[in-house]
Amino acid sequence: MTVRRQIVVVTTDGAGAATAFSPYISGYIQEINYVKTDYAAGVDFTITAEATGETLWTQVNVDATATVAPRQPTHSNAGVAALYAAGGTAVNDRIALGRDRVKIVIAAGGATKIGTFHILTVD
Repeated sequence: MTVRRQIVVVTTDGAGAATAFSPYISGYIQEINYVKTDYAAGVDFTITAEATGETLWTQVNVDATATVAPRQPTHSNAGVAALYAAGGTAVNDRIALGRDRVKIVIAAGGATKIGTFHILTVD
């Protein structure tokens, strides 16, 4: 298993907004780390796969460094949600990217502020 790290530094414009992209990635998203530099308190993230628009991380009012390990619900070969027994809890698994970029959209980040995102993937 090889773990790869892509680091994306995102600088907001004068209105506190930004859109940035990772390099092309192939593999499973293991985790995404946000390292707070000087974004305003209450920054909002929308992080998706560029090609499919699949959500990787959406959160509002983030005030500090944070790490997430995004997962998605799985399905049977009949196309229905895979659930744990009678409890009905979704079975989740890692999200795969195939030569895709991670799109990071920032709102309410403060004028000309910086934040850094580390995207860890495994083959």
